[in-house]
Amino acid sequence: MVSRSYSNLLELASGDSPSFGRVGRRIPRVMTVAGIMSDIDDDACNSVSSDPPSSIVQERIIIVANMLPIRARRALDNKGWNFSLDKDSLLLQLKDGLGEDAEVIYVGCLKEDIPISEQDEVSQYLLETFKCVAAFISPDLFSRFYHGFCKQQLWPLFHYMLPLSPDLGGRFDRSLWQAYVSVNKIFADKILEVINPEDDFVWVHDYHLMVLPTFLRKRFNRVKLGFFLHSPFPSSEIYRTLPVREEILRALLNSDLIGFHTFDYARHFLSCCGRMLGLSYESKRGYIGLEYYGRTVSIKILPVGIHMGQLQSVLSLPETEAKVSELVEQFRHRTMLLGVDDMDIFKGISLKLLAMEQLLIQHPECRGKVVLVQIANPARGRGKDVKEVQTETFTTAKRINENFGRPGYEPVVLIDKPLQFYERLAYYVVAECCLVTAVRDGMNLIPYEYIICRQSNERLDKILRSSPSTPKKSMLVVSEFIGCSPSLSGAIRVNPWNIDAVADAMDSALVMAEAEKQLRHEKHYRYVSTHDVGYWAHSFLQDLQRNCGEHARRRCWGIGFGLGFRVVALDPNFRKLSVEHIVSAYKRTKNRAILLDYDGTMMPQASINKTPSPNSIDILNSLCRDLSNLVFLVSAKDRTTLGEWFSPCEKLGIAAEHGYFLRLKRESEWETCVPVTDFDWKQIAEPVMKLYTETTDGSTIETKESAVVWHYEDADPDFGSCQAKELLDHLEGVLANEPVSVKRGQNLVEVKPQGVSKGLVADRLLSTMLQRGMVPDFVLCIGDDRSDEDMFEVISKAMVGSTLSPSTEVFACTVGRKPSKAKYYLDDTTEIVRMLQSLASVSDQGPRISPS
Repeated sequence: MVSRSYSNLLELASGDSPSFGRVGRRIPRVMTVAGIMSDIDDDACNSVSSDPPSSIVQERIIIVANMLPIRARRALDNKGWNFSLDKDSLLLQLKDGLGEDAEVIYVGCLKEDIPISEQDEVSQYLLETFKCVAAFISPDLFSRFYHGFCKQQLWPLFHYMLPLSPDLGGRFDRSLWQAYVSVNKIFADKILEVINPEDDFVWVHDYHLMVLPTFLRKRFNRVKLGFFLHSPFPSSEIYRTLPVREEILRALLNSDLIGFHTFDYARHFLSCCGRMLGLSYESKRGYIGLEYYGRTVSIKILPVGIHMGQLQSVLSLPETEAKVSELVEQFRHRTMLLGVDDMDIFKGISLKLLAMEQLLIQHPECRGKVVLVQIANPARGRGKDVKEVQTETFTTAKRINENFGRPGYEPVVLIDKPLQFYERLAYYVVAECCLVTAVRDGMNLIPYEYIICRQSNERLDKILRSSPSTPKKSMLVVSEFIGCSPSLSGAIRVNPWNIDAVADAMDSALVMAEAEKQLRHEKHYRYVSTHDVGYWAHSFLQDLQRNCGEHARRRCWGIGFGLGFRVVALDPNFRKLSVEHIVSAYKRTKNRAILLDYDGTMMPQASINKTPSPNSIDILNSLCRDLSNLVFLVSAKDRTTLGEWFSPCEKLGIAAEHGYFLRLKRESEWETCVPVTDFDWKQIAEPVMKLYTETTDGSTIETKESAVVWHYEDADPDFGSCQAKELLDHLEGVLANEPVSVKRGQNLVEVKPQGVSKGLVADRLLSTMLQRGMVPDFVLCIGDDRSDEDMFEVISKAMVGSTLSPSTEVFACTVGRKPSKAKYYLDDTTEIVRMLQSLASVSDQGPRISPS
């Protein structure tokens, strides 16, 4: 089913109010769902369910990227178009890892602008011939989307360039952001034309489409959706400067699986989620997962690979062999160092040239013998910065050649014209060392291609005058700021900004022993040949399938507006507590147990002043005056504070410090639920906590009669979490022989006597009622955090045991829609208080009709 509460994201992006209404949807051309999809009116619960299961269970993979793997050119007669598959496209290559039977549909743009009059015909042809769904975007909109927001704002920021001035990345332009959202919406509409939401997997690629997951998740709550980011993800200090930072983060979290090339990129993303959204992550059985409104968003860390088959087939071409022969002759008696980079500001070409200059200065013996061939591919972006890079590169190369060149020898050979793929591979085959010294790059597959080319083949070995049995060798000098660097442990890693260090690395690569070069090459070749693009794609889809396994067993709601939309996924039996339902049950019962948490339940967690309001006191007194009720309030606060706050409540039972102290009414003495007389362990725990408090700015220690708590909600999220883990391990070690438990909660680490929990209070409440001859026929238990789950667990066990009868009306309720042992939820403390007010009103009206 499709939600009617579909808000217009484009209006939100432009600052207008969101619009609502029925969302029409035509049957797509490639749709495999039987029947017509109907809209539903979900205003009552604002929930969205996915479409009915299809009768066809075949799984397809819809691969979505900015550009389709298609090459287009006008026919010779200028009538119509000629289309062919782009075999160099990663999207096409990754199909090798999906299996022969996998059905793949591609969604993306064409590089050529297709006139409106031809779009329908082209669209149908691409779908039928190549299984490609073309998203046609007007040139003006595409320019603002791609050259504007993607290349001027996202791309520089993701490569660590802060927009400190209009020349550095450009100021944030909301009109470009609107164009970005608009294009993502167009892509979503195209996916809707072909998707079978119950069966198909959707795999979205790169930063051009980062808000697309929100559009898809809003339409199909259970869509199987993966996203892979091919660029770097910056640290939180950089990313937080983006004005639409939270919108993009929340959109990405509408995916089921998010992939990154390196742990650094994933770590930065997780840090941003923690600092800006307050989310924490866990690693379970090797998988990193973020809990996001009941859904687990998994994080995948795996660098993309190369297409081995394509490389080896191109290496076997006659034109490749001819080019290799030409280069061998051209660089006879000379050692070739090779660089292959796009002409943009992050590839560090000029820094590499300066390092070459430094090498020639420090090592005169290299002059006339060592040549740096720099292949400069055309820049993918455009603008003033690209022109500046070109000018600096040509100027530097010219100066080096003038200073160190001689007749028949140029130390720098700069190739700035586009090369055929086979030509580039020929340079790889001949080069003794490959230099990839970008100052920032998402992945960069140049080193991988170089390694495979250096493995060569029999025909190329003859040209190189090498025996096939001779061990192969290669050398790599790579920047530590590129994505492939961690996977190439045999490469010489450098800081590209340190020109002297890069020059030394170049010299080391030249003079290294042959046996060492061979060992490094063999290590690299084993990795690159086994971790190709097929392996990468198969691994990603396998994890996506695993992570989506629970979709069918979860109940989903869509909440939030615009780009703040997210899906809450919960147990099918978990539902919102109806006030009318509980009031009705309250009226017809006569022995009621009421157990209320305080912080976060009757009082908002974010409230600074935790003192109960007069209204809360009146509600509690009304409930307590009812002779059919036994009411307990549970809190982590100390008994003195609770005693003062609730002194007007004569008959209210209070459990302090998570149930360690307890009293049945105001005039009763405090008693302990756990017999503990020795608190000497505090003398061990407090000094340890004090040490961590001194070294963690923003942390505090709370000392209670029965417990000691270390709070770090005001500390740096990452550092506080790290310190909390260390503190937990430290305390568990020093208190191993003491009768205490050390637990970590929300922004705290607590040490308390063993056995103390809120579950004890629930046990005591039920047993007290039974002692008084009051067999409970109504139980209400409300809480909001992990510690309250102990109460819910006791109530659940009592339902299946002999404590409660099968006819007992039980209402275990948590605050907010989230995974819980409770069966009901209310959205916030306001709704909790309103519900309790309704119950109190019933009690104030006097006795009701007894149950039949």
